[in-house]
Amino acid sequence: MSDILRLPAETIYQAELDALKAEDVGHKPENWALTPQAVVTYLMGGKTKDGMTISAKYIGNRRLIETAVATLATDRALLLLGVPGTAKSWVSEHLAAGICGNSTQVIQCTAGTDENQIRYGWNYAQLLANGPSREALVPTPLYRAMESGTLCRLEELTRMGSDVQDTLITVLSEKMLPIPELNDAVYAQKGFNIIATANNRDKGVNELSSALKRRFNVVVLPLPDDMEQEVSIIAKRVNEMSANLDLPVAKDTQQEIEKVVTMFRELRGGETLDGKITLKTPTGNLSTAEAIAVMVGGLSQANWFGNGTLNAEGLASNLVGAIVKDPVQDKAVLEEYLETVLKKRSGYADYYKIINEVL
Repeated sequence: MSDILRLPAETIYQAELDALKAEDVGHKPENWALTPQAVVTYLMGGKTKDGMTISAKYIGNRRLIETAVATLATDRALLLLGVPGTAKSWVSEHLAAGICGNSTQVIQCTAGTDENQIRYGWNYAQLLANGPSREALVPTPLYRAMESGTLCRLEELTRMGSDVQDTLITVLSEKMLPIPELNDAVYAQKGFNIIATANNRDKGVNELSSALKRRFNVVVLPLPDDMEQEVSIIAKRVNEMSANLDLPVAKDTQQEIEKVVTMFRELRGGETLDGKITLKTPTGNLSTAEAIAVMVGGLSQANWFGNGTLNAEGLASNLVGAIVKDPVQDKAVLEEYLETVLKKRSGYADYYKIINEVL
């Protein structure tokens, strides 16, 4: 097992990518490692002609992934939009891994991101010694992607200030990056494109300008349609993450996932699954990603501080942490949910008791 905590997707799934590439004889866009059809198979799962199973990286609507891949085969950039926890970054990483075999050309956008982190920087020792030159220039992931004809990922695009976002307009419309200090420019090679992710739920979001929005094709990734799909997604990711963290997966994990998903879906939906009781909703998103974090945290607690059995005792603290983001408002929402729903529900007595103790 590798000592690296998290390997890039193209390394983890190298065998699958190699198997798809070996039988991928169709026409490929310039600088693509796989055909668009093979990229979709890589993300959605399937089997090769030799019978090798390709695991599903995204569980959801196939048409959304087809649209995303088709967009990247054009000169139009892709914006994956959705509420937090809808696998935007996960899909972005695997799209880059399948298309160009390199998912590591990524810029994490924050309120502190400036133009130099998007366009290019300078080696100031060389700059002072010899003046502006290509040798003194420090390329960013965007710069390298343009030079090599590959993909650049921009995570949480709306976290970045609007003035910095608009740095991308020239790149997206003209396919070139001006370097005024050298009276020169970098011209994008065929195969270059941008995958950006964004959400409009969190605080600190900067709206995209209309000029920038027009240069993206938007694909909205929704929350899972039904409970069965959400449970399937969580179970898959919990198994993968537990293997990476060397945590044994308890036998009762599946039934506890179902209970956690039930609570999450009811609280974020504002009513019980049978529609009989209306509920107040917490301030947080209670996304699929948060449910995965709750389960992995519970498995860790069960492994290191319990007897290896996953139960309400190991999950309660993680559940409260995911639900109670506002210590006043969310606590009141959870207390009401405990009294009106969990107290009377068969099979949830242990959750009712231990969550009350944690609160």
